[in-house]
Amino acid sequence: MSGPDAPGAPVGGAADEFETIARLLRPLTGGAPEALNLADDAAVIPSRPGFDLVVSKDALVCGVHFLPDDPLDLVARKLLRVNLSDLAAKAAEPYGYFLAVAWPENTGWPERERFAAGLAKDQDLFGLRLFGGDTVATPGPLTLSVTIIGWVPQGRMVRRSGAQPGDHLLVSGEIGDGVLGLRAAQGRLAAMSPAEIEALADRYRLPRPRLGLRAALLGHARAAADVSDGLLADAGRVAEASGLGLDLALEQVPLSAAAAAWAELQSDRAAALAALAAGGDDYEIACAVAPEEASAFIEAARAVGVPVARVGVFRQGRGVAASFEGRPLAVDRLGYRHGAGDNDR
Repeated sequence: MSGPDAPGAPVGGAADEFETIARLLRPLTGGAPEALNLADDAAVIPSRPGFDLVVSKDALVCGVHFLPDDPLDLVARKLLRVNLSDLAAKAAEPYGYFLAVAWPENTGWPERERFAAGLAKDQDLFGLRLFGGDTVATPGPLTLSVTIIGWVPQGRMVRRSGAQPGDHLLVSGEIGDGVLGLRAAQGRLAAMSPAEIEALADRYRLPRPRLGLRAALLGHARAAADVSDGLLADAGRVAEASGLGLDLALEQVPLSAAAAAWAELQSDRAAALAALAAGGDDYEIACAVAPEEASAFIEAARAVGVPVARVGVFRQGRGVAASFEGRPLAVDRLGYRHGAGDNDR
């Protein structure tokens, strides 16, 4: 990310890319030496003895991952948080990030300033600094991408593979608020109370990356993934990467008060719970923990204010088998599928 220093803001609200870097993005480096003042085409990342550098990348596209009328400060914060969730699942300590933004043509300064303000707020909250990136104009929708980096003790990153037969599937927080939050933000949950609708929409717009689980994951987990595409899908990927199958009990899936209220309104509770477990956008952590370590993991999570529930068991074989109150349940859709046309997102 580079560009010449420019004079004051352009007249009339038009936004120049170099000016965006100089006025809005350079302050987000916080003077970090790695960023080279955003005056070069690269950053320099020093080594940290005894640690591995963990790198992850996620993108958000307007109309796909956020709504066109979502406030841009919240969009910026969601962008950082979905990437931080990837680091959380790897038990990595956040360090910094690279940003790419494709602005729709004629995006003005007020919108860009609001976006930068959102980045600044969550940078301070999560201890991040901007190290570089790129900004361009596009005739298409607003498209955002972050490459995030963090540190983990050498050789100890928690991978998606590594589960063993008999391991418990543990999941943090609450499942289903992401997909219900999208419906709430779209005005599609009229049967629920205004407070419930507001709470769910907030969960959709502002995920809560479970960085507090770092010590618990490092100390007790064999494998983990963040729940972005749906609990059934992402836990199933842990099983697949580990060469195993998974049995998941839907009645044990933890729900918020609002999600539980929604499920009670549905005619088929089992199908409702399956829909919540396949919905995605929860950004919780699903992990494999040996049975003898499960209680210690749950206690370590509780000590940092994160509730954890046991929802399944890894087994020999392949595939995800869902059940409800002991009865097998056929599930047509495990989670969000990128590029598919049947997604409720």
